[in-house]
Amino acid sequence: METDYEDNTAFLGEWGTFQKMVFFFLCISIIPNGFTGLSIVFIGDTPSHHCLIPANANITAEWRGNSIPLDKEGETTVLSKCSRYKLDVIQSLSEKGYVPGVDVNVSEIQQETCLDGWEYDRGTYITTIVSEWDLVCANKWKNPLTSSVFFCGVLTGSFLSGQLSDRFGRKIVLFATMGIQTLSTFLQVFSPSWLVFCVLFFVVGMGQISNYVAAFVLGTEILSPSIRIIYSTLGVCMFYTIGYMALPGVAFFIRDWRMLLLALTLPGLFYIPFWWYMCVFIPESPRWLLSQGRVEEAEVILREAARRNRVTAPEVIFRPVQTEQKSTQLEAHSICDLLKSSNIRWVSITLWLVWAILSIGYFALSLNTSNLAGSSYLNCFLSAATEVPAYTMAWLMFRYCPRRRSLFFTLILGGLVLLLVNLIPPKLSSVSIALEMLGKFGVTAAFSIVYAYTAELYPTVVRNTAVGACSMASRVGSISAPYFIYLGGYSKSLPYILMGSLTALSGLLSLLLPETHGMPLPDTIAHMQTIPGLKKRPEDEPSQFTGQEECVTDVL
Repeated sequence: METDYEDNTAFLGEWGTFQKMVFFFLCISIIPNGFTGLSIVFIGDTPSHHCLIPANANITAEWRGNSIPLDKEGETTVLSKCSRYKLDVIQSLSEKGYVPGVDVNVSEIQQETCLDGWEYDRGTYITTIVSEWDLVCANKWKNPLTSSVFFCGVLTGSFLSGQLSDRFGRKIVLFATMGIQTLSTFLQVFSPSWLVFCVLFFVVGMGQISNYVAAFVLGTEILSPSIRIIYSTLGVCMFYTIGYMALPGVAFFIRDWRMLLLALTLPGLFYIPFWWYMCVFIPESPRWLLSQGRVEEAEVILREAARRNRVTAPEVIFRPVQTEQKSTQLEAHSICDLLKSSNIRWVSITLWLVWAILSIGYFALSLNTSNLAGSSYLNCFLSAATEVPAYTMAWLMFRYCPRRRSLFFTLILGGLVLLLVNLIPPKLSSVSIALEMLGKFGVTAAFSIVYAYTAELYPTVVRNTAVGACSMASRVGSISAPYFIYLGGYSKSLPYILMGSLTALSGLLSLLLPETHGMPLPDTIAHMQTIPGLKKRPEDEPSQFTGQEECVTDVL
């Protein structure tokens, strides 16, 4: 059998009706991912708050206005968020007719915690999960944990979906996890407690990454080389950004977190009748079917694609193989194969580190928009809009430039810019925001490149498992990302120093990866490119079959 899958399927053309439908429908399936995960920016934001003084407290208006201590936040003075002056003492002084600041030095009164709850500012939000379940002060740790629980779900989904997709197929995993994501998000609207919300958020994370990775790999394996580059670096990313950019617009008009989640669920519900068309027009990956020895099914899909493109398929698309060679090809592959040989082991370890660091930078910057100066809605929109030129540049670099250099440049750009943020005076907040957006630009472009780069590095037999494993490694970073933002409460410069240094380090690590520019997609582990300076061992060498004897997994 010929080893060049692209040559065997060249009769379909580059951009026919079949390719257009696959491209469009897969990209459409990505849109809800853009606003589902990052909705926590608004539904989990912390409004300004201070201790509640009960309305029925028997104190004068003067004492009510002086019942909360003042704290210093930077250069401003604000009401204390977590303490008040002892209410029984204030009531006693009020009943005796003492005037605060005249007869009594208020600062000397003993303080207590917010025993009656908190009063939240309603100017920006009607409710958030923070104000509804009082995730402040002693419970403040629950706020970043909420985001981390979502990313724990993403971590679990990355592990399970890759295994399931390589074993049972890309298509079935794609549609099953789209349904799981939509249903779980809808159920979150009715969460009676923070714990239930987090459990459902975990499931949402599992569904989100599973359908994203499945759609990404499915399109990568079906589309032709030139369209594959557009799809992997521009297509899915741009449609993800459409959802991300829509988020602040919807959140601006819907300030209640439950209603906001319900509104964000509606597009997924609208997809239900749409899914039938997607099931019809999006086939299983012929590459995956070939790797499973299901040659006849792969040919049926390609003949149907030829009919839609109005071209004639050859009588025999893939030549038959010998039975014993087919049985060799059908050897089961798992995540353990990513560490078997020295070459694939070092590729995997390097990519896992790069993905983890990239994820810290991307999600920490995305989640931090509500903490920047100015409108949180505008900042979130700018953060999303920044991704449009980032993905465009990533596509151009991926099309014309070596992969390794492209990844290195974008990572170094993001890292150095984030380090520069610390040098900007607090009064120049607009400059700081501009630099942060430039850092987000570099990190986003790098994330787009590394997704497509990873798919090119790994062979068909483990590609979905490999992308899922890399995504799983990146979730170690995303799980910790909310706590990078949390560190900003102690030192505003610390998150930027850590993110900038780690991102620049990952840029240096990327130089260790092999180059794939201009290379065909590998089908077996033996066909992978080698890490620079690492000698191929005998077990890494490809088998020496003739074109007529090549087994099904060597079809490229």
